[in-house]
Amino acid sequence: MNNNDNWRMETVAIHAGKEIDPTTGAVMPPLHLSTTFERKADGSYHNGFTYIRGDNPTRRALEDALCALEGGVCAATFASGMAAIMTVFQALRPGDHVLIPDDIYFGTRVMIDKLFTPWGLTSHAVDMTDLDAVRAAMRPNTRMLWIETPSNPLLKITDIAATAAIAHEAGAILACDSTWPSPALQQTLAQGADLAVHATTKYLGGHSDLLGGAVIARQDSEFFDLIRTIQQAGGAVPSPFDCWLLLRGIRTLPYRMRGHCENAQRVADYLSGHPKIERVHYPGLISHPGHIIAARQMSGYGGMLSIQLHKDSLHTGEQNARRMANRTALFVQATSLGGVESLIEHRASIEGAVTNAPANLLRLSVGLEHPDDLIADLEQALADEVALER
Repeated sequence: MNNNDNWRMETVAIHAGKEIDPTTGAVMPPLHLSTTFERKADGSYHNGFTYIRGDNPTRRALEDALCALEGGVCAATFASGMAAIMTVFQALRPGDHVLIPDDIYFGTRVMIDKLFTPWGLTSHAVDMTDLDAVRAAMRPNTRMLWIETPSNPLLKITDIAATAAIAHEAGAILACDSTWPSPALQQTLAQGADLAVHATTKYLGGHSDLLGGAVIARQDSEFFDLIRTIQQAGGAVPSPFDCWLLLRGIRTLPYRMRGHCENAQRVADYLSGHPKIERVHYPGLISHPGHIIAARQMSGYGGMLSIQLHKDSLHTGEQNARRMANRTALFVQATSLGGVESLIEHRASIEGAVTNAPANLLRLSVGLEHPDDLIADLEQALADEVALER
């Protein structure tokens, strides 16, 4: 790609990681499925490709594209978002201390508790929206601050620049799970984070048909070199076909995110005025505690929101949440997010005993259907049973 620092996100998404194929003149990058590559007579390799676990032309194109989207200098892609997260934590050392959010994604928390705590990593959960609490929790051996913004599922907003300053003052790194906003809405590295981590399964892929993860670095470092070593030695790399699908999804990312944001705002506005809804968690609402910070560090508020339902004379809030999820038609009751279709799920029951999600909470991934149809679906799901039976 001819790099142009003045290109807007829509242009970058279409041209990132794309070169005209020198053999055929193909405009779109070809899919390279080969697992191994020929040596030259002198023992060297064509263009540095040796074996698929180490590198692959399609994966390299994807990593170049992700660097362009995030404004990073190097990227490593993985077979899943959790493989990407695990690699970042594995690049630490036993005895290192990590600060994590008190509302960290439950899968990351389980990984830390089950794998890395017995291995010798120490961690401390803190409200990352409280900068004084973050400063107070720092220790001499704090090596990394791990943040999620917006968080999952409460959509808390963490000030990226401020937490980066705290980390760097202590000689630590800041890693941000930036899956929910994607690079189209939040330029994480430009605001001071050292690493941007993505489950590319979600918005970057955008069509619920691939599994992947990525780590993009603001600058090259020994720490990122170790991430790359773990990627190549461990072999948890994405298949060439998944890389090709992901590149295909990235081309429409900015326009898809625009639609997700518009629809989610419409849904959030509707639900925030509904008498059966106790609370709506969406940073696009002025009432959201992190609205001002989100407006500063995001170009849109995203396609994710969570709601909590009131109890009534017959049912608890949890029962009403489950009943609502069971009544939707357009919103499919399923795990995951970021696809073109709308999803709804009761997080506490998904996460089980380790959950921190309120029992009356539903998480909504607002898709690209017409917003009037989505609102009508939610309206009928919230209607009284008498009205539904008619």
